[in-house]
Amino acid sequence: MKVSNNPEAQLVTYSLGSCIGVAIYDSFAKVGGILHFMLPESSIDEIKAKNNPFMFADTGIPALFKSTYKLGAKKQRMKVAIVGGAQIMDQKGFFNIGKRNHMAVRKIFWKNNVIPDYEDVGGNVNRTVRLSIKDGNILIKASGGGEKFI
Repeated sequence: MKVSNNPEAQLVTYSLGSCIGVAIYDSFAKVGGILHFMLPESSIDEIKAKNNPFMFADTGIPALFKSTYKLGAKKQRMKVAIVGGAQIMDQKGFFNIGKRNHMAVRKIFWKNNVIPDYEDVGGNVNRTVRLSIKDGNILIKASGGGEKFI
């Protein structure tokens, strides 16, 4: 997880497979952040969750939002994007980590009255997400495909 209010900063997370990337941006405060989480619930490994809360949806998402609030962002002004949640190594859907990660972020957002502005989830391709702090532009690149601004 990274947050910034530096207009020169470009926050990037690479190779989102079953992981989910959450990008948030407040255009008024010029503050943004990206979280790359791997698993839906910290209860599966409380020691890892304590050492790296950003690894899990239920601990990483609140930390992302709270970190941007410290830099002046407000939840009601946030542009929110959810990216990833693919079925990469689990083509038969045995573990469904991508789907479970997507459900976890949707549940957390629902409980906290956050409505995503954009979602690019599922499928079977890796994605890279780049957030420009200067203007809030979010660029998504899917493996084997082109780039698109959202």
